Amino acid sequence: MMKEEAITIHKERDALILSFPQPGLEWEATQMSNERAPSDIDFTPFEREAVYKVIFARRDVRRFLPSPIPSEVVKRVLLAAHHAPSVGFMQPWNFILIRNPRRKKLVKEAFLQARSQEAEQFSGERKKLYLSLKLEGIEEAPVNICVTCDSTRHGPAILGRSLIPETDVYSTCCAIQNLWLAARVEGLGVGWVSILSRERLKEILRLPPHVSPVAYLCIGYPERFEPMPELEKVGWLKRLPLGEIARSAGPYEMNKLIQIESPCQILVPPNFRTKYQNC
Repeated sequence: MMKEEAITIHKERDALILSFPQPGLEWEATQMSNERAPSDIDFTPFEREAVYKVIFARRDVRRFLPSPIPSEVVKRVLLAAHHAPSVGFMQPWNFILIRNPRRKKLVKEAFLQARSQEAEQFSGERKKLYLSLKLEGIEEAPVNICVTCDSTRHGPAILGRSLIPETDVYSTCCAIQNLWLAARVEGLGVGWVSILSRERLKEILRLPPHVSPVAYLCIGYPERFEPMPELEKVGWLKRLPLGEIARSAGPYEMNKLIQIESPCQILVPPNFRTKYQNC
């Protein structure tokens, strides 16, 4: 069993900050046996199906059970997040784990203030529906993780970033997606709380000026996984057909959409269509 301190880089009261890369930390190699898989590895039909299955089964979860998450599961999920692609291999992400109820309460209060502000953008039935939605599980989820971006990591000159400096944030979003999919495979639900003031969140977590919060995630075992996204279920928005957003190269207003009939039937494994039809 690995020592817990192997990933405890810095602990400020109740916030555990995991910052990669860190010299001397070799726990990844023993955590996942296929971490150094050969580049020419082939995937079996079962493995290929599993990848699509987890993608279509991923949900934004708001309702959690109080069951604790084993530390080894948390490590596996973070390891998957850390193996996301990044421009120039900059790996700009940090992972801040929040478990303390007092810190969660501060974040929840910040959410409630931000939600009241955002609600004013809507009116009538739309506003009523907005206020009826459960849009966070901050205090219910056993673990909160704030994924941040350190724009100064590895210095000012990063391969591939000079003309598009925002690629540090884009790379961090890749880590978030990896985390989300790995959590789903582990039976964990993840909820992204974006209705927060960035500056207030930086105050609560005491982040330095050069580190920005990108995603505040609530993580835990869910009450259930919905067969379709909740916002689609309640009629807030519908998923766009793939044929409307896949385009061929050319003038944007004039190019033809790629014709795709029933993309779910093409992509979703046959034995997975019944439960998750709205992919």
